Amino acid sequence: MHQEMKYIYMVYQKGSFSKAAAALYLTQPALSIAVQKVEAEIGMPLFDRNRQPLKLTEAGEIYIRKVRQFQALEDEMKQQFNDLSGLNTGSICIGGSHYFNSYVLPPVLTAYTCRHPGIRLELVEAGSYELVDLLKDRVIDTTFSCNPLYEDDFDRHPVFQDTVLLAVPASYEVNIVLRDFALTGEDVLKKRHMELSCPSIRLEAFGDTPFILLTEGNNLHARSKHFFDAVGITPVVRLKVAQLVTAYHLARGGLGATFISDILVTDPGPDTLYYKIDSCQAVRHFDLILPKGRYLSNALREFIQIFKEFYWRS
Repeated sequence: MHQEMKYIYMVYQKGSFSKAAAALYLTQPALSIAVQKVEAEIGMPLFDRNRQPLKLTEAGEIYIRKVRQFQALEDEMKQQFNDLSGLNTGSICIGGSHYFNSYVLPPVLTAYTCRHPGIRLELVEAGSYELVDLLKDRVIDTTFSCNPLYEDDFDRHPVFQDTVLLAVPASYEVNIVLRDFALTGEDVLKKRHMELSCPSIRLEAFGDTPFILLTEGNNLHARSKHFFDAVGITPVVRLKVAQLVTAYHLARGGLGATFISDILVTDPGPDTLYYKIDSCQAVRHFDLILPKGRYLSNALREFIQIFKEFYWRS
């Protein structure tokens, strides 16, 4: 990519000349002069400098769109050159949430590096909405989504599913009433919750139970709202947190009930009981997503294949 394109794209990403200059190891005056030179050639400004953070003008939006296309062509060329060497060289930058990076990806990444030590793997951790923006900006090569809203924006490869369970501190009295529905950690590890014979619950019985919920913008926040709305109750919210793993550990500490992924249950500890939820929203189908029409390199194809070896249930 031409140097001035990199400069302008960095200003767009950072939203200010000072932050972009710091990221590029330039002085702010030098960066401003470089951008002004391009604006003079175009004959119109690329940024609305009266707004903070900086906003693109109509011309700026066209410029950034073309920069992305140029970057995509460069990336595709590099990937095709790497493909000529088999799987001996190249890199993949993978974006994931804390949950994915900590609980889902480790065995996949280990297997991948064992089979293809010449491919360099990079891992970026962020929230799901931020990861989608990073993918659009091509900061990362791929990420994961169970949000159907993005269906038209990306190419999707089904790779993984999990089940949402309700985790409740074992000391709570509600467990006595629902003892015929409760699952132990050992039951979850044995996948009993996935059996058709396993009874499920609706949430009416938990109307007085304190909950730990995830903050807005998290997929499980939206699903939690759906669960409660389906039975017409307003939950007693004791705490809201940003991370699924944090909510689970707080629940295990006795602070409140919370919704978790079955993947998080890794030991049969007696401190928590689990409930299968009577809702089609309780099963999450994750796709590996890529910018629409992007060239799928051999390195990424192999990553998808190895991922499916571990998790895909057809």
